[in-house]
Amino acid sequence: MQFAGSHILSIAQFQRHDVERVFQVADRMRPYAHRERVTKVLDGAILGAMFFEPSTRTRVSFGAAFNLLGGEVRETTGFEMSAIAKGESLYDTARVLSGYSDVIAMRHPQEGSVAEFAAASRVPVLNGGDGSNEHPTQALLDLYTIRQELAARGRGIDQLRIAMVGDLRYGRTVHSLCKLLCLFDGVQVMLVSPLELRMPEDIVEQMRAAGLQVEESDALEASIRHVDIVYSTRIQEERFASRQEADLYRGRFRLNQAIYTEHCEPNTVIMHPLPRDSRATARELDEDLNDNPNLAIFRQTDNGMLVRMALFALVLDVVEQVDRHARDVNWYTARRF
Repeated sequence: MQFAGSHILSIAQFQRHDVERVFQVADRMRPYAHRERVTKVLDGAILGAMFFEPSTRTRVSFGAAFNLLGGEVRETTGFEMSAIAKGESLYDTARVLSGYSDVIAMRHPQEGSVAEFAAASRVPVLNGGDGSNEHPTQALLDLYTIRQELAARGRGIDQLRIAMVGDLRYGRTVHSLCKLLCLFDGVQVMLVSPLELRMPEDIVEQMRAAGLQVEESDALEASIRHVDIVYSTRIQEERFASRQEADLYRGRFRLNQAIYTEHCEPNTVIMHPLPRDSRATARELDEDLNDNPNLAIFRQTDNGMLVRMALFALVLDVVEQVDRHARDVNWYTARRF
């Protein structure tokens, strides 16, 4: 993959060595993400952050990652705050806003919309999620987290055993992560969901064609006994026709400390793309897991900064310049990573 000047739209763009390149650069971003060093390598560059669906982590981490490289951010949030509400096409929006930006991060509720936008853009576009289709940067940060967690146990990604739990039909994070896992060897995937929310068949077949061992189940406890990772997801309420329909599935696959202790191996890592639904009717990851050292959900969010910084540095072709534009921080930082 030629990163410089490229759009990042789909996991289909990546080969294994491309993923490894992203991770190598992400490792180099750690001093800057941890506020040990400051770099101004993107001083004067502008990120156009266009988020037409609700977002906290993805929107803020894209912006913060760009800021940490020295760039500035201009945001558009929600249809009502953009000219799209007046009938402007994605084509026209892309042509205009790409004239104001050096790179664009975009989220949109319709599948394929970000690719449509990118086709008209004059600058690179990074997909922050397009409907229930894909979320490639989330998949990369998830896999980076898996790599880090397993490395602490003397393991690599090959031979990974992972259970994906919850709304697998509409969960774009697991769609992208499944596609990314196809690049690795000996991976075993347990897909745990209600029948109606199963992983799309084309993704299951893609995994099997790549040599992954895939099983499907609707039984949580039996499915999480022999895995390295439990990756839980929330019910994607916004993809259902009504909240009442989503409520039929909410809370079906709850993981708490008691279930974890009884059914999981001692070092099983718990992941979630967030937000986790902490309402009493849901609690897919109970708050009594907060003190479990294997709960990696906040390490995931920290890793999102590293991966998105790496992608900006690669796409804007400044990887080898980052350290030359760096200095030590001159303020007190109490962060603990």
